[in-house]
Amino acid sequence: MPAPPSSSAHEVAALKADSFGRIALMRDADGLFVRRDLAHVPLWLRLPAWWLARREARALCRVDGLPATPQLLRWDGRRLDRSYMAGAAMYQRPPRGDLDYFRQARRLLQQLHRRGLAHNDLAKEANWLVLEDGAPAIIDFQLATRGDSRARWMRLLAREDLRHLLKHKRTYCREHLTPVERRVLKRHSWLRDAWFATGKPIYRFVTRRLLKWEDNEGQGPKP
Repeated sequence: MPAPPSSSAHEVAALKADSFGRIALMRDADGLFVRRDLAHVPLWLRLPAWWLARREARALCRVDGLPATPQLLRWDGRRLDRSYMAGAAMYQRPPRGDLDYFRQARRLLQQLHRRGLAHNDLAKEANWLVLEDGAPAIIDFQLATRGDSRARWMRLLAREDLRHLLKHKRTYCREHLTPVERRVLKRHSWLRDAWFATGKPIYRFVTRRLLKWEDNEGQGPKP
């Protein structure tokens, strides 16, 4: 069960601030952790911000004890605290030519999917970490979907997670793509096509026009 909020916590550095909350690196008596704080979210966005944070908290419960993923420390409806993992985003420390990184990343994805969790946002390189020892890690589970890993729709989502990983492998480790992986990259599921035809235009309008986000923020170069 998540621990109660720490009264001794203080901010070490601001990591990110957007319309859905402020993310900061914190420290308390137990060490470093990451906090998403909804206190300064605009009134009109408080409900979706709370919904996304709660969604992340529930997803983190699914990965409890799984290495290379954040661990839920606390969620009180306003602040979400998760464990800190020392490393850099993929675009900051590109795993060029590092086949072992992508092998480990694929195993990590398989473990995630076996727990009935699809990430849904792995196209962003900012959501892939390269840890201090060079191993992969996954963060930011706000859009993750929970379900029965055997269900057809969950298998489709898992396949999309894999396709996004293989796109990064194509960028940084193209020479090690297998024939099977190349075929996976060429095949688009109906779910992906439906998203680009319907959901993607709405997403772009909301994020770019209303929230003033850059859709490619946090992503490295693509071929």
